[in-house]
Amino acid sequence: MDSCIFCKIVAGEISSAKVFEDDTVVAFRDVNPAAPTHVLVIPKKHVGRVTGLNADAASLLGHLLLVGAKVAAAEGIDTSGYRMLLNQGPDAGQLVDHLHLHVLGGHRLKGLG
Repeated sequence: MDSCIFCKIVAGEISSAKVFEDDTVVAFRDVNPAAPTHVLVIPKKHVGRVTGLNADAASLLGHLLLVGAKVAAAEGIDTSGYRMLLNQGPDAGQLVDHLHLHVLGGHRLKGLG
């Protein structure tokens, strides 16, 4: 999608503070962090939402989680704890219609006990 900000980051048209990249995903620091560590992990291929994905997407979703765990370890929050979060739709707070996993940590996170 030409107008998707995350697709522009993947294409290198918009700079980002990348912390991880492979053939499938890229991870970068959120420009409006909600925690001391706030990294987004996104697929390089545009995927709008989890809704409507089929079983073939299971490997992509699993890869997002595995990369999220790698990012947490690299950021030094794997021992103290971290949250991985997927927001789906406007009521959940999804601001960019491109699948993305939030990796949050660096202090005690409130809510969602």
